[in-house]
Amino acid sequence: MSPSGPEVIRQIRASVDEVDPADVRAELSANGTVLVDVREEQEWNVGHIPGAQHVPRGYLESRIEAAVPDRDTHVVLYCASGQRSALAAHTLTELLGYRHVRSMNGGITLWKDRGYDVEVPHALSAEQRERYSRHLLIPEIGAEGQQKLLDAKVLLLGAGGLGSPTALYLAAAGVGTIGIVDNDVVDLSNLQRQVIHNTPRIGTPKVDSAEEAIHELNPDVKVVKYPVRLDASNVMEILEGNDVIVDGLDNFPTRYLINDASVRLGTPVVSASILGFDGQLSVFAPGDGPCYRCLYPVPPPAELAPSCGANGVLGVLPGTMGLLQATEVVKLIVGAGEPLIGRLLLYEALGATFTELKVRRDPACPICSRDPKEISDEETGVFPDYEAFCAAAG
Repeated sequence: MSPSGPEVIRQIRASVDEVDPADVRAELSANGTVLVDVREEQEWNVGHIPGAQHVPRGYLESRIEAAVPDRDTHVVLYCASGQRSALAAHTLTELLGYRHVRSMNGGITLWKDRGYDVEVPHALSAEQRERYSRHLLIPEIGAEGQQKLLDAKVLLLGAGGLGSPTALYLAAAGVGTIGIVDNDVVDLSNLQRQVIHNTPRIGTPKVDSAEEAIHELNPDVKVVKYPVRLDASNVMEILEGNDVIVDGLDNFPTRYLINDASVRLGTPVVSASILGFDGQLSVFAPGDGPCYRCLYPVPPPAELAPSCGANGVLGVLPGTMGLLQATEVVKLIVGAGEPLIGRLLLYEALGATFTELKVRRDPACPICSRDPKEISDEETGVFPDYEAFCAAAG
């Protein structure tokens, strides 16, 4: 006679290493143990242990590698009472080859009875769950990552060719606050590539035109408008408080200024540039990789770096590069994948080729090798005169 269901569960639990919540709590603060919640999403949303990864037991085989890629990692699983986590631990050990797996005895119920901390996440509304449903299915994003997007503040420097697709896709992705810096108005010549604007809005300030398009796509996004020219007098005030900065500018003096301010603030910059059929993209994350001055210690001569207004640009090219910028922003916010930190991605549209170059941090860089407080005068906020610097280099 074969064992009954409850007897099978008892046998499995007996074969799995179990650990007391007190020991789990001590381990989490002392070493690299990964805690995984295997309950259903609605249970997770009611409350979970801080720092836990969420991998529902029904998706364990397909999603655990994203949460715990190394099978030698010490993993502790928990559920409501300890039964589902024991079954999950058996699966990880016997079927998936994880070598150090334990189940937390008593689950989150015993954890809460002991008075230990529980994190209650913001709950997505029914409308948000429908709008972002495809994100919720991706293990690297899920409800937790979507909430990070909703809480994020991203600043777009420019609502032109690069800023247009970036703004639209970040709004569609649910970035909660999008700031836009642009002092220009919509012109007929913009419409060949600046897809956030349209013919009826010719003559409208670009920040207003962009705001209208964003709210038509996603009315929940907060748009903060800066219809000004970015300079040393306002750069710190405008950049401060944002999680990511998106550089869609087309001149070297302002890019150097943005670099100084972002290093001072410790804010990552997703930077792209376009010309003709060519684009390039990188992520400058202060403290984690090189800065813009490491890549370009001095600006190139004007004849080697003409503007799009002087030499032209393929209309679809900023769409390609802007979408890549938006992708990097999402990765930085949710903490997924490998952002382009220390790497320069070159795209050549005529040949449809991508080339990646390594960019190393310059130990003698005049900006990121210094104490951030020394980059500008802390009281006056005065930065170097980059207009003169670039003119001299040209």
